[in-house]
Amino acid sequence: MAGDHVDREEERPEDVEGGPVKTFLEHLEDFRWVLVKSAVALSLAMVVCLLGGNYVVAILKWPLTHARVFSSDTNQTVVVSFGTNHLGDFKLLPAQQQALNLGPDRFVSVQVEPIVIGTNQVLGWHVSDDPQAIADAQRMKIDLVNLSPAGGFFVAFQVAFYAGVVLAAFPILYFIASFVFPALKFKERKYVYRGLLFGGSLFLIGISFCYFILMPVALAAAQVYSNWLGFGAFQWRAEDYISFVCKFMLGMGLGFELPVVILTLVKIGAVSYPTLAKARRYMIVINLILGAVLTTPEPITQLIMFVPLQLLYEITVWVAWYWEQPDRAMARRRLFLVVLLFVVAGVAFWRLAWPWLRLHAWHR
Repeated sequence: MAGDHVDREEERPEDVEGGPVKTFLEHLEDFRWVLVKSAVALSLAMVVCLLGGNYVVAILKWPLTHARVFSSDTNQTVVVSFGTNHLGDFKLLPAQQQALNLGPDRFVSVQVEPIVIGTNQVLGWHVSDDPQAIADAQRMKIDLVNLSPAGGFFVAFQVAFYAGVVLAAFPILYFIASFVFPALKFKERKYVYRGLLFGGSLFLIGISFCYFILMPVALAAAQVYSNWLGFGAFQWRAEDYISFVCKFMLGMGLGFELPVVILTLVKIGAVSYPTLAKARRYMIVINLILGAVLTTPEPITQLIMFVPLQLLYEITVWVAWYWEQPDRAMARRRLFLVVLLFVVAGVAFWRLAWPWLRLHAWHR
């Protein structure tokens, strides 16, 4: 028995692997404690999110409150206010627009105020410079409602679960790492650390891209599609909205994990640069399908999601090419030219194409 123990230690020394050799039951006990600690961390995070549920809901409602209305109507809209009270937004007919002659702007702010004429007091109006009122008129006005007595509790549980998963993600990953890392060699640990760093960063970038850019566009497109079908879109069920927003952001975050998965396969030799280059046309179709499945069913949000996913794939292909080059110095120079080309194209799109899309495609 002693000799067998020495042989096992020689096959798997501590300074190479990173942890002692354990029996199956010992590993099973460690795994049980990982599950217990993860469940406790998730439960505590859910309790915290339940106590601050109103703040979490306010965060999730941000894309809705900042989504702008899509409209193909070019009639002028007059935003009427009386003091600090907003009376309403009124679209002018072509004849009214020509008679009032309020200027070329699509949205005009008008302030109503009392005017004394002799012994009479009447209401008059004048064009005012109120950018806040004009900005509010261009935003979607949708109320989130609960349609059952228990609806608030279901929404609170949904919010606590999704937010709790995000809040408890780091301690849960730490518990999983403490279970897995002793079985890895130090070289393997280095790759895992890099994968976690880049994977976590890309996941956060994907969620942020969805939250700040894609989500307001998708919500506005959903309202336009409902109106096109002849349905009112002024109230949404709160639980449906929370579920849609959270799953949408989670899907985008996972979509941005694609480079980590592909580069891991390249590192272990499962795929190579020629394989990735040949698969480019298939990835275009796959990313378009992901854009259609994970977003609302209309082309604008589909393309907005397709562009970063395809760009990430192209970056992944070039990284795989760089890894396979014998002359790394020459490869770095070529990569610099490619990156410079992408930067120039991105700046040109942001300065020229993006304003045109906002003006002509969305009619904001």
